[in-house]
Amino acid sequence: MKRWLGAAFVPALLTVGFTVLLLAGALSAVRAVGIWLLCLAAFFLVRFVRDVRTADAEALSRRFDAALRGRKEKVSIPGELLRMDRVLGLGIATAADGHRLLLPLLRTAAAARLASSYGIDLARSPAAARARLGDEAWDWLRPDRPAPKDRHAPGVPGDVAARLIAQVESL
Repeated sequence: MKRWLGAAFVPALLTVGFTVLLLAGALSAVRAVGIWLLCLAAFFLVRFVRDVRTADAEALSRRFDAALRGRKEKVSIPGELLRMDRVLGLGIATAADGHRLLLPLLRTAAAARLASSYGIDLARSPAAARARLGDEAWDWLRPDRPAPKDRHAPGVPGDVAARLIAQVESL
C-alpha cells in the first residue's frame, strides 16, 4: 500500500503544479500541458527503469546465492550394497536363486559372526551353531540344506528373509 501511495504522490503533485500554473496564467495552456506530460513521462520512465533494475538485481542475487550453495553431490550407493540388494530380491523371487545366491550369502555372514563372537565353526559344530542361531535360522542356513525340487518356485519368503537377516545381525 505504501508503495502505491508513493507512486501516486508524484503525479498528484505534478497535477497540482500544472493546475497552479494554469490558474496563475504564467504559461499558455498548451505549454503547461506539454510540460505536465513531459514530467509525468519522465517520472514513469525513471520508475520503470528502477523497477526493472531491482528485479534484475533480485534475480541475479538468487542465481548468485544458488551458485554459492553449489551443486549437491549425488549420493552414490556402494556397489556391494547394490549387489546385496539384488541378491535379496532374486533370492525372494525364485527358489533357485534363493538356494544359490541368498542363503549362501547369509550362511557366510552367520559363519563369520559365529566364529568371531563365539568361536563356533558352522560346519564343524552344527549343534552349537544351531543353538546360537535358533531352529528356524538353522533350518534355512545349515550347510547341508538340499536344493529345491522346483527351481522356479517362490524363493525365501520376504518376512523369513528379514528374520534371518535380523538373527544374523544379532549374533
